[in-house]
Amino acid sequence: MPVRPKFFHVLGLGLHTAGVEWRLRRRGGGTAEQTAALAALLPRLAATSHWRSLGVEARLGYPAFQARIPLQTHASIAPAVARMVAGEAGVLWPGVCRLFARTAGVADGTRRLVPVTEELLTHFQTAGLRAVLHHAVAARNAGVFRGRHLLLGGTAAVEPVDAARPTGAVSGDLSGIAALSLPGWAARHLHEPGLATAAITDPDQRLAAVLSRVAGTDLSLIAGLPGEIIAFARAAAADSLSARWPNLECIVHGGEALGFHVDALRELAGPGVRLHEVYAATEAFIAAQDGEASRGLGLLTDQGVFFEFLPLEELEAGSLETTGRRAVPLAGVKVGVDYALIVTTPGGLVRHLLEDVVRFTSVTPARLLVVGRTGRRLDVFREKLDERDLTAALTAVCRRQGWRIVDFHVAPQITVETLVGERRGRHEWWIELSPGTMATPTGPQLATELDAKLSVTHAPYADRRARGILEAPVVRLVMPGVFEHWRRFHGRWGGQNKMTRCARDRVIADEFDAMTRFAPH
Repeated sequence: MPVRPKFFHVLGLGLHTAGVEWRLRRRGGGTAEQTAALAALLPRLAATSHWRSLGVEARLGYPAFQARIPLQTHASIAPAVARMVAGEAGVLWPGVCRLFARTAGVADGTRRLVPVTEELLTHFQTAGLRAVLHHAVAARNAGVFRGRHLLLGGTAAVEPVDAARPTGAVSGDLSGIAALSLPGWAARHLHEPGLATAAITDPDQRLAAVLSRVAGTDLSLIAGLPGEIIAFARAAAADSLSARWPNLECIVHGGEALGFHVDALRELAGPGVRLHEVYAATEAFIAAQDGEASRGLGLLTDQGVFFEFLPLEELEAGSLETTGRRAVPLAGVKVGVDYALIVTTPGGLVRHLLEDVVRFTSVTPARLLVVGRTGRRLDVFREKLDERDLTAALTAVCRRQGWRIVDFHVAPQITVETLVGERRGRHEWWIELSPGTMATPTGPQLATELDAKLSVTHAPYADRRARGILEAPVVRLVMPGVFEHWRRFHGRWGGQNKMTRCARDRVIADEFDAMTRFAPH
């Protein structure tokens, strides 16, 4: 099919922007859209061998759906995914699936395969467009579509799932698979850096190739992880991204909390460039900014994904076989409660536990924050600290003092463990500060400030400190480049890879300890 000139697409997207603005103004809580989403998904799921065997029916009501299907994880559906990889049709979704996305890594660091059906690709394309249209509504025009959009994501290269036993199934990063499947008009008029450049697997070589390709391109949007965008901006060797690309108006970021990246990103972006946050996982596109970032992200209730929310306390107290019955649909959520997010998707995932923790800031409209991961909550001493809590405290302390952060990791350090299982100890922070920091603090100075900040902002932390269960934290300041070295060593550099900023164990902390050769403490 011939691709029309870009003018027609920009005109159409301008009209679409007006429609999205009208919809945002008139929306309610999204519960009717969620009811429709589940009703549309059930007949397709009921036509599959795996879900039909677990009791999914085309006209199942939500109470029966909740009671029959226990919570699912990547591990629990792995045998079914293996059957799909082997070419079996109708396992988790009708038809044969040949595309599989590799997740960014669940709590244990293992990358899993997620089926990428045609319907899931359509979901990501329409939801991604909706997210950009949210920016256009805020900008009050569709100018962002006049230039080109640079995606600094994973590689577009795909490879056989099992080279030893070729089945026709291929896997890759979802962003790369999506780039390979773009509509003709988007591939021609919007997408950068092009398939050949995006297929380069080495992150450093890909960055150099991207810079060369877009040097003379009219960029209006750049998207990626915050750290990835910062690395691109610094490699571009300009005063700011807007100085290099004058029509740049939007930076779409997601995948991790902006936190301490925000000042550097605003500075590198340049004046007039909006920061626009999205929440997209390999399994589904979940939410997008629809106002001020501080108000949370608008849940995309009308994009074909059904959401459920399990209070985090319930998940931590029970087994997956039973706790799924305590989950609630969107109609049952409350502001301020931490929930584990559960999705049912047009990719064949049903009641799938994402391992993300979200917290609603409002219910009408439905807006939420991503606060951390279920398996990475810092809670050895029952202090209940999520990544967002730690990031916010460190960001506030460093912003007040004028210190710039490169990265950090926090781990528990147990000093006493009694025969009855009572633990006492402290938090150990590993922090790398930017070489440009004017007045570098000492570790004890930073530890004192972090302790004071968390004692004010986080009641469970203050309680454990007051009772002596939690001792004063310790901060280890590391030399420049230590975090990058660790990430490269573990193959977690570039693409979808993100730093684990807090953990319940000391695996990463002990590796830092060995790398930096601190004396025993």
